[in-house]
Amino acid sequence: MANPVIAEVTRGSRVESVHRGRIVAVDADEGVLFAIGDVDTPVYPRSALKLMQALPLVESGAADAFGFGDRELALACASHSSEPAHVDMARAMLSKAGLTQDDLQCGAHWPLFGSGEMVALARSGEEPTRAHNNCSGKHAGFLCTCVHQGFDTGDYLADANGVQRQVRATIEQLTGATLDFDRCGLDGCSAPTYALPLVAFARGFARLATGNGLESARAKAARRLMAACVAEPLMVAGTGRFCTDLMDACEGRVYVKTGAEGVYVGTVPEEGIALALKCDDGATRAAEVAMAAALVRALGPDHDLTASIASFAVRPVRDWNGLQVGELRAVEPD
Repeated sequence: MANPVIAEVTRGSRVESVHRGRIVAVDADEGVLFAIGDVDTPVYPRSALKLMQALPLVESGAADAFGFGDRELALACASHSSEPAHVDMARAMLSKAGLTQDDLQCGAHWPLFGSGEMVALARSGEEPTRAHNNCSGKHAGFLCTCVHQGFDTGDYLADANGVQRQVRATIEQLTGATLDFDRCGLDGCSAPTYALPLVAFARGFARLATGNGLESARAKAARRLMAACVAEPLMVAGTGRFCTDLMDACEGRVYVKTGAEGVYVGTVPEEGIALALKCDDGATRAAEVAMAAALVRALGPDHDLTASIASFAVRPVRDWNGLQVGELRAVEPD
């Protein structure tokens, strides 16, 4: 059976396009608040998982050893926009570990999000570097973790490398999923990525948000990373990005993170809730409005955060003259 429509695009008085997907929300006790579509078939969480991947950076002591604060930790969890602040911070993190951007194995690409940074880089006459990769902060975190623990930095993305073994064990412990070879793929940055049931992904983030069921050291590390992200939302994504703008609007009380191919995760730590979603066609635009609407549904109409979040569940569609011709909006299935 097809997953239900979770977002639609209108033009005039008609629905022009629809996006199907799956959404799940869980509470502090990991009970399912609501589930839409198939939330049990494994999907790749992609970059929505980055906070879990950054836990060894803190738990190993590497973050403290290199003097990392909120900005560095937020970048380690980021899919950034290649703005100067992001690129400079990635290089600075590496420098503290005695490394350079040449040690990154994520590949180089032009800025992906919006045209401003791409145009600025092109006008400068420079080519994009590995530090411009939107995942460079995560990779800098991997490398710093390796240096601190004496792991080989030359193969830091290999399954057998110490840091990837730690990351894999962390994800398994948080989600309860067994990450065997059949679930493993390579992300766009060449890091290992593992398919998980959406409900397991949400429960893992509920544990991170609440600390329930976690050892004290892990709960402390999770709180530190999540607090860093909501304190420095610009480092997590970038100017005009959904993740940055929603976290900023909620003044540090909500954490959201995008992943490629229409994946999103969100938590409201004070309420103990966590949500995960996947848009079937990989459309980020649909995943964003659907995440906002799902957060509103989980919180309820009377919560003081609801009005701020609800404004992100719909956005105008404009023509080249700036006239509104329709809208992109979340759809709550029957």
